Amino acid sequence: MQTAASSAIEELKIRELLEKYPFVKDYFDAFGLDDYADYQEKTFCEYIEYLSEDFLEENGLEKGALLESITDLLDTMETEEQEDVNSITIYGGKDKFGNPENIKLNINKGEVVCIVGPTGSGKSRLLADIEWVAQKDTPTGRLVHINGDKPDKKWRFSIEHKLVAQLSQNMNFVMDLTVEEFVKMHAESRLVENPDIKVDEVFNLANELAGEPFERDTQITSLSGGQSRALMIADTAVLSKSPIVLIDEIENAGIDRQKALNLLVKKEKIVLMATHDPILALLGNKRLVIKNGGISKIIEVDDTERRLLPKLREIDNKLLEYRNRLRNGEILDGVN
Repeated sequence: MQTAASSAIEELKIRELLEKYPFVKDYFDAFGLDDYADYQEKTFCEYIEYLSEDFLEENGLEKGALLESITDLLDTMETEEQEDVNSITIYGGKDKFGNPENIKLNINKGEVVCIVGPTGSGKSRLLADIEWVAQKDTPTGRLVHINGDKPDKKWRFSIEHKLVAQLSQNMNFVMDLTVEEFVKMHAESRLVENPDIKVDEVFNLANELAGEPFERDTQITSLSGGQSRALMIADTAVLSKSPIVLIDEIENAGIDRQKALNLLVKKEKIVLMATHDPILALLGNKRLVIKNGGISKIIEVDDTERRLLPKLREIDNKLLEYRNRLRNGEILDGVN
């Protein structure tokens, strides 16, 4: 069966192919097909017939493999562009004692759901079930549907289709790159259009989130914990195609927490966040209470609870002030 990708390489001139799929330029560059600009008015199928046997042998290429690889690339990108996750539904399994959860939770695009509970209660297990798109095949026996239906296997097993972007508590970089080099590498690897513009967007947003600004030429290995978290949240919001973001404790990251959530919601991500922070818990749309490895309660956050936010922020700001004064070597006199 002929796909849109196979039709494109047979019917579109290279000039038209590049206009419709700008990322194809990276494909040409990756395979050393430097002379494609001389064949703008030929189709890709026609173009590869002009490649000499010496060139193919020297670069370890075959015409059939070139056709197959560009077709796979176009098919993958078309699928990713057309795919849209509007909701996930979690059907309850059981807690660690075998008691049924008896819940059905639907989470829509743009919603923030907070997961609360004591340390070791099972918050990370719930995040793992969502990331794995559990089909009653994890210790909890939970079931996860996408857009109200059983998920396609690609969401579980395909490298190209990452349902979830996960931000863990610790961000440890080991690559010897600057911030700009790191983000540009991400942008180019994801074949985004106008990567330089995206790098600017990620950098500016990260500095809005970070408590302490940093420069483009800052080595990523020298970023603080808060700066690292801010960079990865901005990177995920702008560059990641994953529709779901799982965050494991953001409260101690040294970033503007509300701005971080607003950014992810603005990008229409489904956000699930394990937290001990009462401010974050009240910023979400729903709150899941975890006990004994199971979801014991689902709470809709209402205006009554949100009326506490100004007071909580006042307390939080005062604690931040004290922390900064201690860092600056000041004495806390118990009055101011």
